[in-house]
Amino acid sequence: MSPTDNELMTEVRDGRVERLAVLFERYQTMLYNFFLRLTGNRAASEDLVQEVFMRVLKYRAGYLGDSRFNVWLFQIARNAHIDHLRKQKGDLPLDEQFAEAPDRGPLPDAAYEADREAELVRRALDRLPVRKREILVLFRFQNLKLREIAELLGCQVGTVKAQAHRALKDLGRIYLELAGGKAS
Repeated sequence: MSPTDNELMTEVRDGRVERLAVLFERYQTMLYNFFLRLTGNRAASEDLVQEVFMRVLKYRAGYLGDSRFNVWLFQIARNAHIDHLRKQKGDLPLDEQFAEAPDRGPLPDAAYEADREAELVRRALDRLPVRKREILVLFRFQNLKLREIAELLGCQVGTVKAQAHRALKDLGRIYLELAGGKAS
């Protein structure tokens, strides 16, 4: 039986840093997809994955194992993404970055671009404010449970549930607009 993520991270914390390679293998694709859906940029997503694991190594002594490893890891990922946003838009206050939706066209290299529906969903997701997009990505694409997202965001499960509901409603409205339909 293979060790759990928490057991592996405990070993990393206790000095067996080579065990981080197993966690990297387990989470690199998940983190890459998380960042790709948030940034829309492949190179930035790859860099952010590397940054997350550098931070895991740097802050390993602070790992307590009180919560699930994936919650701890995604907290580091969120912080890395926030730092990335600060670097990209140095003059724009962080609160505004989370309120304003990016206006990007289709990604030329996106594998799913050929599928019109997937492209429309991606474009609709891009137009959501970062906070709503982040909640949807964590819930729908990364399959985190509502309680894990609540722990990650430092709020109540009911709050996350309401925010996810509003985000899905907004996503549907934007999708319809992009598809040429009427939003109700």
